[in-house]
Amino acid sequence: MEKNLFLKMTLLISFIMLAFSCQKAAIQAPDVKQIPKELTIHGDTRIDNYYWLNERENPEVLSYLEAENSYTKAILKPTEQLQEKLFNELKSRIKEDDESVPYKENGYYYYSRYETGKEYPIFCRKKENLDAPEEIMLNVNDLSVGFDYYQVSGLSVSPDNKLLAYGVDTVSRRNYTIYIKNLETGELLSDAISNTVGYAEWANDNKTIFYVKKDQVTLRSYQIYRHEIQKNSSSDVLVYQEDDETFSTFITKSKSYKFLLIGSNSTLSDEYSYLDANNPTGDFKKIQPRERGLEYSVSHYGDYFYIRTNLNAQNFKLVKTPLNKTTKENWEDVIPHDENTYLENIEIFKDFLVLEERKDGLNKMRIIKWGDNSEHYLDFGEETYSAYISINPDFDSEILRYGYSSLTTPSSTIDYNMVTREKTIKKEQEVLGGFDKTNYESKRIFATASDGKKIAMSIVYRKGIKLDSSNPALIFGYGSYGATMDPYFSSIRLSLLDRGFVFAIAHVRGEQYYGRQWYEDGKLLNKINTFTDFNSCAEYLIEQGYTSKEKLFAEGGSAGGLLMGAIANMRPDLYKGIIAQVPFVDVVTTMLDESIPLTTSEFDEWGNPKDSVYYKYMLSYSPYDQVKAQDYPAILVTTGLHDSQVQYFEPAKWVAKLRDMKTDDNVLLLHTNMEAGHGGASGRFQALKEYAMEYAFIFQQLGIKE
Repeated sequence: MEKNLFLKMTLLISFIMLAFSCQKAAIQAPDVKQIPKELTIHGDTRIDNYYWLNERENPEVLSYLEAENSYTKAILKPTEQLQEKLFNELKSRIKEDDESVPYKENGYYYYSRYETGKEYPIFCRKKENLDAPEEIMLNVNDLSVGFDYYQVSGLSVSPDNKLLAYGVDTVSRRNYTIYIKNLETGELLSDAISNTVGYAEWANDNKTIFYVKKDQVTLRSYQIYRHEIQKNSSSDVLVYQEDDETFSTFITKSKSYKFLLIGSNSTLSDEYSYLDANNPTGDFKKIQPRERGLEYSVSHYGDYFYIRTNLNAQNFKLVKTPLNKTTKENWEDVIPHDENTYLENIEIFKDFLVLEERKDGLNKMRIIKWGDNSEHYLDFGEETYSAYISINPDFDSEILRYGYSSLTTPSSTIDYNMVTREKTIKKEQEVLGGFDKTNYESKRIFATASDGKKIAMSIVYRKGIKLDSSNPALIFGYGSYGATMDPYFSSIRLSLLDRGFVFAIAHVRGEQYYGRQWYEDGKLLNKINTFTDFNSCAEYLIEQGYTSKEKLFAEGGSAGGLLMGAIANMRPDLYKGIIAQVPFVDVVTTMLDESIPLTTSEFDEWGNPKDSVYYKYMLSYSPYDQVKAQDYPAILVTTGLHDSQVQYFEPAKWVAKLRDMKTDDNVLLLHTNMEAGHGGASGRFQALKEYAMEYAFIFQQLGIKE
């Protein structure tokens, strides 16, 4: 009986897969014309048949993107009911009438909240205590009416608490218009400053703001202006211009409210200038002139600037310097360099110094009392987790607010009394639908890279699964800019775990998981380590029985999309399917075009291909250039027409070339959000539809119907 049942099931699955294959054959993929373009440098000529797809306003380009969307919809049509079910499933776990934990600043408690059925936040405050009447500063649901995309950024209240500056992006190109609202009358002032990064800093006179302008072509943040409220922005004063195209600039205010700080940074260097916030028309003074390779950031406390820096300290250290003697020869160590501990961040209070450190790949928080230098660490109690300093605007407080999450613990906001050492959980993300964290298990495991390095993975799965290679799995990675993908909770991910999936985050080189050297070993001429590390992690999951090649999927976005493109070329046999979100895949061509946003500021991350050494190395892994005639796994590629970080034409060209050259019949899909950019849809529920589509793609490949 069991053998007959097994045979029947095998035949049924074969029939379903055959029917699916026939259906795919009947649906024709879009045909895109080839217009060969020669790209020559260093005596090497590349032929790019799809270069013309970068013509954003060309009706043929838009038609092609729409045709790809139609094809994707047709291929995924059998999953429409499943997508709807997944969307409702994801939405059902979200507490719709939700509210953030209030924080106190300058006499007011600030928080945001959502209302049932609404897509956007409502930004609110209460004066002096939480029993006071609520003041709604902005209801983004009202503001967004009539827009396909609406993003509010950089809310900043004037020192007298009467005016609110904020930025609005209605295109998703991260190009914001700054508005000023009178919080007493509700009146929107005449000020409307376009082409900005989306936030402003107030001087202490309550009538002057400083804001950052973008280059209209490259979108580089390069100018800082001073603006007086209710005066025409044409009379605004340029106070700083960053002429080095490898740098971007920004402005911020010290936690003490005493100084305005202009910062300029590149991948390898920083420079800060300061100005008394009571004297907005004064001249900014440099703290330490830029030097290649010298990185630093600035905080103020008492008579000193406290500076986190890599000066003779690869893993960074903390120094201080008098306000009137700020250059590096005056810097005095406060927290010396530790070659085994990476200093990520600091928070200064009147009586305490808090250090956010990373050791052995894990977040640590170190509390030091100023008076006697006594210190202790917070205990987080899990094997793999994410902890970070949260919003702490109150300088005189003895309470440290921090955030905590793990693969099994929902995101929590916690207040820690640095005197009594008591923790108070102010809020833990509420997950509806009967979620019980004890049903899931998370841990760290370690793969061995091709050069012998140990690569950590944070993994999670539902308790009770067997390590017999029968489990489907999804492995996620990023590996660039030193950005570490710490393990975090996701209620969305439960839809995988509850269907028997193993989920893994690969902490590959290019992050700073093990400190600064871990980053250095995954950038520039070491970049390939990022890709081979990821493949080593995939191999380990298979070897240890967590999954099999027939059930393993990979996912990454942006620079993580580059990772996806590279592994697809290098080891397509390891993966059943790949999801590449807004992928940076045309590395060489993009980095040769200095008119494209982000290019000039990233030469120290990827290299400058105008140098033949970097050109050859980048060419060796650039996913678009390395597409070859071979079998590829099923691939879903997503992008946004208005993406300012990775231009839509990179993934579009990549898909076109893959479709022309690959030798398999596996699904290859491109979905372009025609109303959004790098971050996808702006509404909290609209974004869930994109997750539902991605999960449906995975389930379709595995034959999962429910």
